[in-house]
Amino acid sequence: MIRTPICDLLGIQYPLFQGGMAWIADGELAAAVSNGGGLGSTSAMNAGGDYLREQIRIARNLTDKPIGVNIMLMSPHADEVARIVAEEHVPVVTTGAGNPSKYMKAWLQAGIKVIPVVASVGLAKLMERAGAAAVIAEGGESGGHVGELTTMVLTPQVCDAVTIPVLAAGGIADGRGVAAAFMLGAQGVQLGTRFLVATECNVHPTYKSKILKANDIATMTTGKRLGHPVRSLKTPFAREFLKAEYSSISDQELEEMGVGALRRAAVEGDEKRGSFLAGQVAGMIHKEQPAAEIITEIFQEAETVLATAGRWVK
Repeated sequence: MIRTPICDLLGIQYPLFQGGMAWIADGELAAAVSNGGGLGSTSAMNAGGDYLREQIRIARNLTDKPIGVNIMLMSPHADEVARIVAEEHVPVVTTGAGNPSKYMKAWLQAGIKVIPVVASVGLAKLMERAGAAAVIAEGGESGGHVGELTTMVLTPQVCDAVTIPVLAAGGIADGRGVAAAFMLGAQGVQLGTRFLVATECNVHPTYKSKILKANDIATMTTGKRLGHPVRSLKTPFAREFLKAEYSSISDQELEEMGVGALRRAAVEGDEKRGSFLAGQVAGMIHKEQPAAEIITEIFQEAETVLATAGRWVK
């Protein structure tokens, strides 16, 4: 069985995190992943504190395993939810889309293990100095907000630059990806898109269907002009947004085009006006399964891959 220091650090069976997907990663999905042996997380997204408290408590009613909260630092409610995770004694906080330094002291004093998502070596080193328990090196293959570097090149560079554990994210959906992450020096992985089709995921059925029908070239990146590119499935909305990026439309108007698009996809299943965020691994996912089954299969395959990797060495 694969076990790394991440497991001992957090009290989990498998060194696997579920990504904090806005409008998707709720208390039910978080509990299902944690019950399956990984670390499930609920997303604070752009919602206020009442929503987050409710989801934390839903998760706790469904599992006695550790759970996490993902905080998107670009959210207008970031200050409020940063306070709430401390009040609720959440054991693990992951962060994305920014630098969480302003909250680190309070979180550490509350006994929270802070594990930021990083897209560069510089931010990884800064997070280590600030007291992060680990970092998640996320490559541009992932869904949602993405950086420039790929997982293949970012992960080993981050592993070389810090002494705290590193998890790899982006482009991982099966045991082969997990094995590859370990070969790059990571001690764990984070998966997002793979859990979109977990049985316990409450995303709209249309969203799940689009993931299951995706192929290797099903995603595209938009938003580079605004400084925060996003990877999503190729849809009428994504193509329209990309076209607008290269028009004379103002940045403010472009920003407004994206407001509510993820919710329309995840909650309403709106294929014309919704933004269906997904990583490049969407084309590798072919069936809906319970979260625990996904995790077990991934690590069984990873064990097989790692055990047979030596066949190339003579």
